[in-house]
Amino acid sequence: DDPARAFRDADYAFLVGARPRQAGMERSDLLQVNAEIFRAQGRALDESVSREARIVVVGNPANTNALIARHYAPGLTSDRFSAMTRLDQNRARALLAAKLGCHSKDVRRLCIWGNHSTTQYPDVTHARVAGKPVAGRVTQQWIDDEFIPRVARRGAEVIEVRGSSSAASAANAALEHVRDWARGSTEDDWTSMAVFGEGAYGIPGDLVYSYPVTCKAGRYTIVPDLPIDETSRARLEATRRELEEEREAIRSLLK
Repeated sequence: DDPARAFRDADYAFLVGARPRQAGMERSDLLQVNAEIFRAQGRALDESVSREARIVVVGNPANTNALIARHYAPGLTSDRFSAMTRLDQNRARALLAAKLGCHSKDVRRLCIWGNHSTTQYPDVTHARVAGKPVAGRVTQQWIDDEFIPRVARRGAEVIEVRGSSSAASAANAALEHVRDWARGSTEDDWTSMAVFGEGAYGIPGDLVYSYPVTCKAGRYTIVPDLPIDETSRARLEATRRELEEEREAIRSLLK
């Protein structure tokens, strides 16, 4: 019952607990409630976790919860914190694989940009299947009208069908996220992680934003210098704006 004791000398921390959104609750209300939770978690991490710990926030709104936890753990460096978008990437791979008639493991270099929310951008621009570019094999209309909306709303779709959330899929994605971070990502492939990007791709460095990354020897590196077309840039900016709005909603807790 004491988070500081629970985190003592831990090398890995999965921050799963968060207050779900309830009927009548505005998004700003949800942010405020979870801000209090992750303020306490950040302080406990700062007090007792290993200085080399790898911390992944799963509880939503994950990106901003990670921002809060980091703020209240000044003794840890920003690269110790991340938020999970691996579940979104897994869902995107499965949908693209079904469209192309292949196995999801054959899909490489598909990535998630931005927030773990409906503004996220599942990007197939650089994706490959069996070593060949996906570009030209799916239409922009399918991407805009079916693929991106289904990835973004897949959680709600699962709840509607099953009557409960995809908890096992989220748990598996969290394990994959940390396994790649610790042991290295698959060769010639990327994984998606929401991290402090230090200005990468023009995104402010004080946002926890999902990028395509590679991992090696316990470190992640944002994939550099990818060409971003006009359509993609508009989506990157839209999800950036939402993250900035979330940050402003809990600004009083970041002083």
